[in-house]
Amino acid sequence: MGYNDDWEKLMNSVFGPQGRVHTGGTAEKAAQPPKPAARPSGKAAASRPARPGGMPDLNKALQEQQKTLDALLKKQNAALQAQQDQSTTKQALEESRQLLRDMEADGLLARGTADTPVEHMGSFEGLAAQVKQTVLGQDTYVEALVRAMRRPFVLGTTGPRARNVILLWGPSGTGRHFALAETARLMAARGLLQSDQAARMDLGLYADPGAERLFLQDLYAALYAPGEMVLFDHYERCCPAFLKTLASLAVKGSAPLTSRYLVNREGILVDAGSALAPGAVSRITPQGKYLIFFSHKGREAMADLLGAGFVSAIGDVCKTQPFTAENLHALAAQQINELARKCLRQLKLTLSAGTDVRDYVADCTTEREGAAGLAACCDQMFRALSEYCLRNDSFREGTVALDVKDGVLRYSIDQSTPAPLLDLLPPAWNGDIDEVRRELDALVGLKEVKEYVFGLADNVQVQKRRADAGMKTASLSMHMIFTGNPGTGKTTIARLVARYLKAIGALRGGQLVEVSRGDLVGRYTGHTAPLTNSVIESALGGVLFIDEAYSLYRGEQDSFGLEAIDTLVKGMEDHRDDLVVILAGYTREMQQFLTANSGLASRFPNQIEFPDYTAEQLLEITMTLASARGYRLDEECDAPLLDFYQRRQAADSRNAGNGRLARNTLERAIYNQSRRLVAEPDAPLDLILAGDLDLDDE
Repeated sequence: MGYNDDWEKLMNSVFGPQGRVHTGGTAEKAAQPPKPAARPSGKAAASRPARPGGMPDLNKALQEQQKTLDALLKKQNAALQAQQDQSTTKQALEESRQLLRDMEADGLLARGTADTPVEHMGSFEGLAAQVKQTVLGQDTYVEALVRAMRRPFVLGTTGPRARNVILLWGPSGTGRHFALAETARLMAARGLLQSDQAARMDLGLYADPGAERLFLQDLYAALYAPGEMVLFDHYERCCPAFLKTLASLAVKGSAPLTSRYLVNREGILVDAGSALAPGAVSRITPQGKYLIFFSHKGREAMADLLGAGFVSAIGDVCKTQPFTAENLHALAAQQINELARKCLRQLKLTLSAGTDVRDYVADCTTEREGAAGLAACCDQMFRALSEYCLRNDSFREGTVALDVKDGVLRYSIDQSTPAPLLDLLPPAWNGDIDEVRRELDALVGLKEVKEYVFGLADNVQVQKRRADAGMKTASLSMHMIFTGNPGTGKTTIARLVARYLKAIGALRGGQLVEVSRGDLVGRYTGHTAPLTNSVIESALGGVLFIDEAYSLYRGEQDSFGLEAIDTLVKGMEDHRDDLVVILAGYTREMQQFLTANSGLASRFPNQIEFPDYTAEQLLEITMTLASARGYRLDEECDAPLLDFYQRRQAADSRNAGNGRLARNTLERAIYNQSRRLVAEPDAPLDLILAGDLDLDDE
């Protein structure tokens, strides 16, 4: 019954249908003559006041009806106010959502915050399903991750202890980080987190004890940074002493500092210098944050480094799985949709693509690259389309259709004739395979060395074919040891190897970083490991060439040298897919060097001996060097040079210099020729005669 019906009923109950006032009952009763009132007896009769004519108390009845009327009016006003408030609230909510959308567009809020349903605010209901909309192919991982983030909401947390300690592990490129970012974004949108910000620490940067101050400062800053999560990568590379600090945070809820520190205005820890300094910090706590560790290895590997106590403190372990072919196709479609949005937003181009393009993108990745390979492929496509717009000096609205024909990705702008898309990109420098091979072939001798280097290309090609066929690939260790006497071409070959590995796609950089003991071994305690790590970082993507590597080991008492070797071995393991190390030195000394570390020899399966040059080869080297400098040798130079080289190599090939002997001999001949030409101005300027040679055995 509505409010109008209630009002009419109330009026009839007071005045009756004909407007006659009655005191109760129905309208029919009000029309009948009143009955005589029953006479009460006893004290009740004496206490009740007399009513004129025996009529009921009209004033009292009206008062009761007035109360009912007031209550009804109050109820009606409340309902009207609620309707008005609801309308106002709805309008205010929509205005707030529009403001949030504007902030999202400006990058000030996480995507999806504005459109979070009200019924989901403060709730985990449906969160996993929502995350799965963008994180594809990892349903089990997503469910475990959402459960891990929800656990402290169910169990509760105490004080500044860690909200939860979580291990996220699995193969590279399977979305471990992305799934966490999406979960945090949606949790922030639902009000379950204050924000989706996270502090991140690469524990691989703190590999040696000398980095303690830096580690504590960065850890303190991460724990007190905005956001409710601290992420830790590469714990396997961290100094064990620092891992103990992290274990204490997880297990005990706090960790002691090695000294007392004050915190300045910039949040920097400053050594207090006195135990009595007011406000000094002597312990750190997790600040009630999630402590989240990423790894490619599981719980057992973590226990080996951080201890069983730490592993027991882990609240959740979430593992990703390699993507199936179906997963990769779904992810490829997702990446193409993102590419279409990016093209429309930045290039004003509306993109269309079919399943052939989706399959092309899916085939562009490997099992190790995973989703990252798909993203890289679509990024390459975007750069190619950007290049088209830049060349045509126009970002006008248009359409671009992509297709694949005979394995070639093609584009068509506004129905133009299809053309290869990637041809739009500037040719990438890859070291010029043919040029490097020509330089290798031009080197005198070194037949076995050349065969090994060319064999590396064959292995890379075969592994790529296996990957394309969906088969497992085996990464080949390319670390090498070059042994032999000085001047046999070790450094020259190392430079060409770096360029060649880049050209065939085995290395991303191709640079050669050439160092010796002085570049790796520090001058004081705690200096060596950071120095060696710095050199390793500079060589990532290329080749680290250590000449006279045996000088790193000067016996068991050489603690600095041993520390450099240990750090080098660890760096080779940590960057086994992104670094090639070549050690060079005398054969006998290098064999002794390999005993300095138990894991050293096993990491250098490729030991290549560089033989001494023969006299004939040294003569050929001399002629090659002369031609490169614009000179030629007279035929009468051949016999004395051959005799000279034979005598020198037979006497002491180790110290004779090999290729350096040929270069030094040529330089002395050029010097003598210049003096002769002063006296013979008409003589050929490029001809070196036998008399110009200086072949004294020194």
